[in-house]
Amino acid sequence: MHQHNDVLSELNKDISLSNKIKFVHTFINKKYAFIDRIAIALYESRTDMLRTYVDSTHGYSPLHHYEARLSDTPSLFHIVESGQPRVINDLEKHASSNKTHTQNIITHGYQASYTMPIFDNGMFIGFIFIDSCKKNCFRSNVLSFLDMIGHLVSITVAHEIFAIEAMAATLHTASDINHSNDTKSGVYLDRMAHYSKMIAEGIAVQHQLSDEFIQNLFTYAPLHDIGKIGIPDALLLKPGKLNHAEYEIMKQHVESGRGIIDAMLANIGAENFKHIDMLRNIVEYHHEAIDGTGYVCGLAGNEIPIEARIVAVADVFNALTSYRTYKEIWNNTRSFAKLRQLAGTKLDSDCVEAFCNNPTRVEEIQQRYSDQDKET
Repeated sequence: MHQHNDVLSELNKDISLSNKIKFVHTFINKKYAFIDRIAIALYESRTDMLRTYVDSTHGYSPLHHYEARLSDTPSLFHIVESGQPRVINDLEKHASSNKTHTQNIITHGYQASYTMPIFDNGMFIGFIFIDSCKKNCFRSNVLSFLDMIGHLVSITVAHEIFAIEAMAATLHTASDINHSNDTKSGVYLDRMAHYSKMIAEGIAVQHQLSDEFIQNLFTYAPLHDIGKIGIPDALLLKPGKLNHAEYEIMKQHVESGRGIIDAMLANIGAENFKHIDMLRNIVEYHHEAIDGTGYVCGLAGNEIPIEARIVAVADVFNALTSYRTYKEIWNNTRSFAKLRQLAGTKLDSDCVEAFCNNPTRVEEIQQRYSDQDKET
């Protein structure tokens, strides 16, 4: 009997998916040094959108914050239908020349590509891309190795995505059960997710936000008010302004939300689950103000986590342009003006500008996720 060193034990550690993918890349390079990039793109079936997620590229990624409809990309759609990897040993010769993602890959010097579809119990959830700057490098012995690595990465990605989405779905369900009459409908929360994602993409370069960060923000943003599970419907649906005592009760949803999340994680043994601090920050700090006058901690400026600052802007705009029993619906022009008025005092200026500078995209989100009470 002797001790054996597990060369893939790093995957058992409590590290982010992006770090796991970088580890796998390093592991592959010990055998095949010509592998220059591993990237993951995730698929959202409701919108038919593929979005970049994590990337092992050293330096600037050729596809950063990129998305495209799967139905508009026939070559990738064919991979999903076949369920088999695709190999291109000369991208310039075989790849479609009119696609932005293809041109970006070639421009950055990549010459060969291996693409594997990711499935979880038969459901398509995304792609693994393994690229090289060397032509004709994907020979049979290499492909056999990459097939195994691809399935290993697929399992790792599927586990990560399932854990995040299952947790979010559980919290959504709990909220729906406890407040079936709450004014925050499903489309309201869909808008929250897309508004937050739009803001994050707008400030991504300035604040160095990764695709992984943006995707997780997209998942967690609609849970910002989960603590309202503990607030009586009489207050949530009151047809008028809350008095001081009622407002103090309403403010408790922030701490209640943090407690709900921590209790749920403790029950499933996932207190240290990666990215969960993002959800905690969103729930606990989205009512903090840039000038320090928010609640409940009185944080100011950069003391407020960027994810909470992003969600705060999305939340204010969504509330202004949505029906409430105590207020009229504001149009977009008036709501944009209000955001700019609050910028630098209550709301983060960068986040406000990223939002207000994209009125067309805001309207597209509103049209896609509208309800009968929404005025355009």
